[in-house]
Amino acid sequence: MKCYIKDYPRPQFVRKNWENLNGTWDFRFDDENIGESHRWYQNFQGSHSIQVPFTFETKMSGIQDETRHDNIWYRRMIQVDADKLVDNNYILHFDGSDYITKLWVNGQYAGSHQGGYTRFSFDITNLVHDGENELVVKVEDSFDMQQPRGKQRWLDEVYLCWYIPTTGIWKTVWSEYVPKISLDSVKMTPDMSESCLELEYNINAPESRLDGSLLVETVVSYKGDLINKTLTALTSNHVVAKIDMAQKCNFSYVRPMHVWKPGAPHLYDIEFRIVEGENILDEVGSYCAMREIRIDGNRILLNGINLYQRLILDQGYWKDSHLTPPSEQALIEDIEKIQALGYNGLRKHQKTEDERFLYWCDVKGMLVWCEAPSAYQFSDYAVTEFTKEWLEIVKQNYNHPCIITWTPINESWGMTEIQTRKDQQHFTEAIYYLTKSIDKHRPVIVNDGWMHTISDIITLHDYVAEGEILRSRYTQYEKELLNNEVYFNCSRPAFAGDYRYKGQPIIISEFGGIAFNNDDSGWGYGGKVNSKEAFIKRFDGLVTAVKELDYACGFCYTQVTDIQQEINGLMDIDRNFKIEPEVIKEINERIVCCLYK
Repeated sequence: MKCYIKDYPRPQFVRKNWENLNGTWDFRFDDENIGESHRWYQNFQGSHSIQVPFTFETKMSGIQDETRHDNIWYRRMIQVDADKLVDNNYILHFDGSDYITKLWVNGQYAGSHQGGYTRFSFDITNLVHDGENELVVKVEDSFDMQQPRGKQRWLDEVYLCWYIPTTGIWKTVWSEYVPKISLDSVKMTPDMSESCLELEYNINAPESRLDGSLLVETVVSYKGDLINKTLTALTSNHVVAKIDMAQKCNFSYVRPMHVWKPGAPHLYDIEFRIVEGENILDEVGSYCAMREIRIDGNRILLNGINLYQRLILDQGYWKDSHLTPPSEQALIEDIEKIQALGYNGLRKHQKTEDERFLYWCDVKGMLVWCEAPSAYQFSDYAVTEFTKEWLEIVKQNYNHPCIITWTPINESWGMTEIQTRKDQQHFTEAIYYLTKSIDKHRPVIVNDGWMHTISDIITLHDYVAEGEILRSRYTQYEKELLNNEVYFNCSRPAFAGDYRYKGQPIIISEFGGIAFNNDDSGWGYGGKVNSKEAFIKRFDGLVTAVKELDYACGFCYTQVTDIQQEINGLMDIDRNFKIEPEVIKEINERIVCCLYK
């Protein structure tokens, strides 16, 4: 893509005048929580050095302290060019910091953000000066079960499927000079029926300048060839437009539209400019794709064709850096290895991944289910915090064509009484409709795994160890299962309360979890085997049994890699294949007689 810059943290909205602020920062624990009252933001004295964006719990941070510290501080110096501030604002971005982040610039308070998994920014133009400037950051975290925390433990030791916490800055910190009149964002929605791209521009400009003299220019190209361009007058901070994506001449198409799909992930380059006469005030590089995902009865269609999803559960953990990818190359290698195993997609589980990962899924044609980190206790506070963060997740990741499904809630986590409590049921409905109000096209799965309320896809989790048992359950008891008359998913029914099946597509979205390593440590969801031969036999039996369910239109196997105490990955934590990938690929891609295409 024309806009691609290695390590650029926001690859769908690229400006050239930026600086990566990762690297060595001064660091200090504040276990007594005295830093603010003692004005550490004005007289900071570090006790450690830390490598941002790796958290202090990790080896790559240079600290590797896995004990609990709820209050931590960071400091570093930055260089600012005052000449650039004449026409630009200076914006500081945090791509992810868990959980409450407070910022001081040159001893002055700049603002705060609450939430652990999404990007947030501070305009610090009025707080910086030419030359060297000081940034001081405090991050507050806790074991609060009401805040979205995903797979981070809330006890002092790891247990079951919950892992070492991620405290503080865990994604890239960076800055950019942004023109004072600029694009804040562009929402891009493909309309396949009209062969056009719908555009919603959000503009940062004074109201006095929104008189139509400013224009936003959009230029679309494909592999260097111009496809189309359009000019839209800016009469508001929020304007909409459409641009044709198939070239026409005398009302006939002379160049077909390129569509995105696994195996053929065609992407268009886009340039956005705000112009005034001959002057370019702001310029942003991006890309888009034309693809359609929709539900038709009990089938899922990608570009109008039945889509069978061969997904794998991906939690995005690394041995020495935990939730933070060790490098961009590590993200690329993960995607390529997942494809080598014969999967056409993945379910990113309990994590909002680095946006560079989504970029490479776009480029390489990997389907993605985007999921939210769960809270584990229901309350008004939990509802508020989850809803706020989920909206940020959807809006920030909306433009990525690889994302084909939103999965906000998993396995009743944080809603343990959803079977009977109307408030918990209503919350899932609210999240469903709220998501659909932002995204009218993508399917939304609410309460993945069991006890669904309203959901575009019905998903089932079952970690039975043997393929024959799984096949028997889901063929012999299909109607009873969907009518809540029997259930196998950890003794939980498919639907909560009075909700029932309405003909939606069905996917077995967690199964397998076969534990396999060369010693007796660790565990897995689907039992343990002690040899490659035993693993292949069990894996083949389970995957084949799922594919023989003629009413199911996909599956998601658990999981990509081992993680800490879990050893049920197809790769170990160092990304070494346990079984030759071509063996797994053949089983995954093998056509069975009942498999719908």
